[in-house]
Amino acid sequence: MDELDDIAQRTLAHYERNAQQFFAGTIGHDVSQNIAALLGAIQVQAPFTILDLGCGPGRDLKTFASMGHRAIGVDGAQRFVDMAREYSGCEVWRQDLLHLDLAPAMFDGIFANAVLFHVPSAALPQVLDRLYAALKPGGVLFSSNPRGRNEEGWNGERYGSYYDYETWERFVTAAGFVSLHHYYRPEGLPREQQPWLASVWRKPAD
Repeated sequence: MDELDDIAQRTLAHYERNAQQFFAGTIGHDVSQNIAALLGAIQVQAPFTILDLGCGPGRDLKTFASMGHRAIGVDGAQRFVDMAREYSGCEVWRQDLLHLDLAPAMFDGIFANAVLFHVPSAALPQVLDRLYAALKPGGVLFSSNPRGRNEEGWNGERYGSYYDYETWERFVTAAGFVSLHHYYRPEGLPREQQPWLASVWRKPAD
């Protein structure tokens, strides 16, 4: 196992051990602003086919499905896959971020909420390339990550990369995406109290 796979497996092991606590601690989080940002940028006729990347226990999968969309989850932690299937009733695949195996041009939108920051910077271009390929032409990628000053490393048992917008933009545009807009969360607070950077990107249409 190389260093990047070791990082991924150690981070996933944390989620496997703490799956129930994670579910209890995040089930009530309001990410409706982020869901609206993704859905509002998709230009084809609903219902959409949505990939919830790093879906965890299935909170947002259930929301997308309740809105009438075809929602598919992906997670690398088996406990999250099992929980998400039961909680959301949706199709959920077990795949880790470094070894995604996604059909080309399958999705209208990809929802990457609090997940891509776990990808080491050395692996991020490959991951973004695979997400780009999995989107239909004109499809939309939403991401939300804890922002920082471009540092990365271990935070307890989890690995994270914490980018400012300019660096994140360079990574995502290098994969071929076009920037639509970005914002900071939670809404209505001073910037220093907004730890999350959310951004919306389009794969150009043919």
